[in-house]
Amino acid sequence: VQLQACGGGLVQPGGSLRLSCVASRARFSILNMGWYRQAPGKQRELVASITSDARVNYADSVKGRFTISRDNAKNTVNLQMNSLKPEDTAVYYCRSERYGFTSWGQGTLVTVSS
Repeated sequence: VQLQACGGGLVQPGGSLRLSCVASRARFSILNMGWYRQAPGKQRELVASITSDARVNYADSVKGRFTISRDNAKNTVNLQMNSLKPEDTAVYYCRSERYGFTSWGQGTLVTVSS
């Protein structure tokens, strides 16, 4: 599976961004999808995930601010990020998983700064 992420950029604190990740797979609907992030000097961490049957999970740090969704018709998983904070600054990666096989997108940089 090839994953192409986009939507990152520079935003002021309190602002919003929407990340999207498109997968090159005919049976996208069976994939479990997730967004991860890696800040400078830190380990990569899970931000949000959505299973093939649309169960979602969020890191405590983003609950109530971020929303993950999927559009199986467009092979896309989205991450709506609201009320952004400087500590959300990181490279964001999308990930797919099924039957133990994983794929990662190339990452998109989100910078939250005034």
